[in-house]
Amino acid sequence: MPAKSDTKRFDDLFQEFGPITLRRFFGGEGIYAGSVMIGMVFNDTIYFKTDPQTRKAFEAEACKPFSFTKGKELIITTWLALPERLYDDPDELADWARSALRVANASPTVTGKTRKALSPARQRKAPKSARPRKQR
Repeated sequence: MPAKSDTKRFDDLFQEFGPITLRRFFGGEGIYAGSVMIGMVFNDTIYFKTDPQTRKAFEAEACKPFSFTKGKELIITTWLALPERLYDDPDELADWARSALRVANASPTVTGKTRKALSPARQRKAPKSARPRKQR
């Protein structure tokens, strides 16, 4: 069985950004700021979530997108690898991570989860045994 990777190995790198957690994510790890996934790690490469605006900075530095094969089709995602120079610059990495967090918070997945969590239908109901019986 492979050894578990060190879940604290990026703490110094993300120190200026704030606390992150790493969680297993398919064959890699997700990088979470609170409950929101802002990045992922595959084969020792960090990828951040992007949108059309933030992608421009990644493309200007010739960063590669995360891609994978599904059946016979190559899937290219909007998650882009960090520029190598950011691994030595926690201050600037924090700016890029904040941008990834803004993108993640605006994504339909996160906004949908937030709406569901706030909806009255999702509020916890008392167990049936604790509810008052209807009068007939």
